[in-house]
Amino acid sequence: MQDSVVEIRVVSPIVTKGFRKVADLRALEYPGIKVSHSQITAGPGSIESEFEAALSVPGTIAEAIKAQNEGVHAVIIDCMGDPGLRPSREAVTIPVLGPCETGMHLAAMLGHRFSVLTIMRRLRASFENTAAVAGLSTKLASVRSVDIPVLELEEDLDRTKTMLIKEGIRAVEEDGAEALVFGCTGLMGCAFALREGLLAHGIDVPVIDPIPAAVSVAAALVRSNLAHSKLTFPQPPKKQLLGYDYIHLPMPLAAE
Repeated sequence: MQDSVVEIRVVSPIVTKGFRKVADLRALEYPGIKVSHSQITAGPGSIESEFEAALSVPGTIAEAIKAQNEGVHAVIIDCMGDPGLRPSREAVTIPVLGPCETGMHLAAMLGHRFSVLTIMRRLRASFENTAAVAGLSTKLASVRSVDIPVLELEEDLDRTKTMLIKEGIRAVEEDGAEALVFGCTGLMGCAFALREGLLAHGIDVPVIDPIPAAVSVAAALVRSNLAHSKLTFPQPPKKQLLGYDYIHLPMPLAAE
C-alpha cells in the first residue's frame, strides 16, 4: 500500500440527503488519500437516540460490505453513536472505525481526562456506555450538551459555536477535562472556532473533531497493514436472514 492511493469510505447512517456535504469530505483528502461517501437508504433522518441508532444498523452493515466489494480500503461510520460498528467489523475484513471510539482513545492519549461535547442531554448514557466498553470510564470527565438537535446545528452556526465554547470552558474548569472531543459528527469543522474560543479564555487543550481524526487513523491503519482481529470479530455464520436480502455477506463464511 505504500505507493498506492488509500480510499476511505465515510458511511452516513442517516437518510437525510445533503447533511454530509461531499465537498467537506474532499477537504480531508491529502496526497495518497481519497475520501468517498455513501449513505443508507432506509433508516432514520438523524440519530439522537438508541432507537434511531438501531434502525440504522442493517443499512450501515450493507454499506460497509459494499465498500469492501468496491475495493475501498477502510470505512468510517459517520455518527458518534458508532451504530453498526461491531457487526460491520464481523462482516468485513477491511478496517471499520467508529468516530466515537476513535475520538475517545485519541482524547485519552492527549489529555489525562477528557469531556465529550454533544448535542442533546439524552445522549449522555450512550457516551458513558461507549467509554466503558472502550475501557475509558476513568478517563471520561463529563458529557456536556449544547441542546441543539443535529439537523439544526447549521441553522445558526454562530450560536452553535458560542454554546460549544461555553460548555467547553465549563468542562475544563468545572469537570477537570484536559481534552475535548465532539459528540456529534454534525459538528465537523467547528474545532477551530472552539479552540480559538478556549485560547481566548487562557485554556490550551486539544479539541478532537472525530471525522477528520478518524480519516487519518484509518489511513495509518491501512498503510500499516492493520485491521481488527478476526478472533474478536469473527465472520458470522451462514443462515437465513429473512427480510435482509440486500445484505450479502462476503465469502468465505464461517462454519455454522
